[in-house]
Amino acid sequence: MPRIMVNGVDLHYTDLPAPHADSGPPLLLVHGWGGDGAEWEPHRRAWAGRRRVLVPDLRGHGASAAPPDGYGPRDFAADLAGLLDALGTGPVIAVGHSMGGQVVTALAVEHPHLVRALVVLDPAYGAAEAEGARLPGEQEALRTEGTPWAVRFAGGAFRPGTYAGLRARHERLMAAMDPAVLLRSRDGMYLAPDAFGLRPAARAYLARRRQPVLGVYSHAAGADWERGTAAPAGSRTELWEECGHYLHEEHPGRLVALVDDWTAGLGTAAPPS
Repeated sequence: MPRIMVNGVDLHYTDLPAPHADSGPPLLLVHGWGGDGAEWEPHRRAWAGRRRVLVPDLRGHGASAAPPDGYGPRDFAADLAGLLDALGTGPVIAVGHSMGGQVVTALAVEHPHLVRALVVLDPAYGAAEAEGARLPGEQEALRTEGTPWAVRFAGGAFRPGTYAGLRARHERLMAAMDPAVLLRSRDGMYLAPDAFGLRPAARAYLARRRQPVLGVYSHAAGADWERGTAAPAGSRTELWEECGHYLHEEHPGRLVALVDDWTAGLGTAAPPS
């Protein structure tokens, strides 16, 4: 399995090569909080033979190393920028779920030459005031209880009575995580001075995007909020209201078809410099 040292961190990633030179921009698939790259395996298989697909484990997750710090979205994005530069990929279609949605957004804003377009799936930004008010208490519960709190969080992200296998897998992943990584990653998303998880900061940060954005949400409030942000031409927001939070895993074929359709209409314009 490929590994690379980026920013002093040993990162694990997989790289499905492009079948030919004109197969379009590579796809970068980024998991969320407490996840790992293996959740993208159905998507990788669907794109095999058609697209180059890069799937990293973020620092502190999966098979990547867990340094003592550097768990904000910009830190994760800097790791991905180093990976893309080292592999010479050129600009990518950056796809991110949940926390990964923040990470690919930071990649697009801070390293715009590396991102042709964004796909964000239930991204962990745009949290409303009520959610923000709960965060300090939730962080204290995570600090006190450790992974059992995170396991319940993951289990509760699926609609009752659905996708028992996926739920069990994410509960196992959370149970195996370092609680300190989970805590610092959530702080980085919502409570750090430069966090952009809450709506006022998110609105300002998202205004810096220069690439078209495809947003896919499982809840109407998030989709409506995304539609109200400043987004470049070609952007689009969809609502998959029948899904739970892990919508990309619930319907991998549907997501692959949507990404193929949307990216086919983007043309060949270069990313912003």
